Amino acid sequence: MLTKAPNLLTLQTMLARARAVGCAVGSFAPRYTPVIAPVLRAAQRAASPLIVQISQNEFGWYDVTAAEFAAVFFEQLRSQGISVPVTLHLDHTRDFAVIKDAIAAGFTSVMIDASDKPLEENIAITREVVAYAHAHGVSVEAELGRIGKADQENIETEDDTELYTDPREARRFVDETGVDALAVSVGTVHGVYKVKQARIDFERLAAIRAETSVPLVLHGGSGVPPADIQRAIHLPGGGVTKINIATDLENAFLAALGREKRMLNAECVALAPDEIAPGLDAVQQTVTDKIKTFLQSDGRAQDFGL
Repeated sequence: MLTKAPNLLTLQTMLARARAVGCAVGSFAPRYTPVIAPVLRAAQRAASPLIVQISQNEFGWYDVTAAEFAAVFFEQLRSQGISVPVTLHLDHTRDFAVIKDAIAAGFTSVMIDASDKPLEENIAITREVVAYAHAHGVSVEAELGRIGKADQENIETEDDTELYTDPREARRFVDETGVDALAVSVGTVHGVYKVKQARIDFERLAAIRAETSVPLVLHGGSGVPPADIQRAIHLPGGGVTKINIATDLENAFLAALGREKRMLNAECVALAPDEIAPGLDAVQQTVTDKIKTFLQSDGRAQDFGL
């Protein structure tokens, strides 16, 4: 594995540099290991920093392990000569054992999601993960408040409840856990907006920003209007620095293949090159569009000083 590659960053380093140059970084979920390649390729060609992620639920849904996902990620990083800043991130995860497996596999960032627990318990669980991950040189993202879901099957979390983040609790949470990034609930939801539409609470987001200085994360980036994303990024005093995009990628991939339902990773790997090519091209174009229209991070890799 290329764990010492100079462009492979922890989330803490990635987001600190992004904030310094005034941009946000997209955290894209390929979900299938063959889809990692076009995600990386899009970032390289756009000269954009990039986060590649997968969640605990996705391991189960697509029958892939952290070790398998990481192995393909590192191979593609090498074979494609990827030189833009990259982070390998484990998204929504509730089990400490899964986090340990991901760290052992070479993930440079993990997310512990204990947002369904009472505040005190969320703090205690997150603090334990932070201690372990930091001892292994890995960053930690956590969530405060609960981010709901839209009318969509393929999402990173099964929780359909929503509870907005309390700015005062955010300050306490960050202070007591030492977390490197905080996912906040301010109106976006996981999945594609078929029923519920995103209405970002910018006032709440600004209040959270005023209470804590850690990078903020916006989950549920798929389907949010670009103007709202830009406003969230460029709030006075600093807005969100990491934006998760998952469902849009899979929808583009499956549509290009003429499919509606997800497949297991092994089935995707078994597709003939001419069968999978349209899907990979669609994913690359989708990531390129998000980088340029949502994030406006194209050309910013050179500003990271690697």
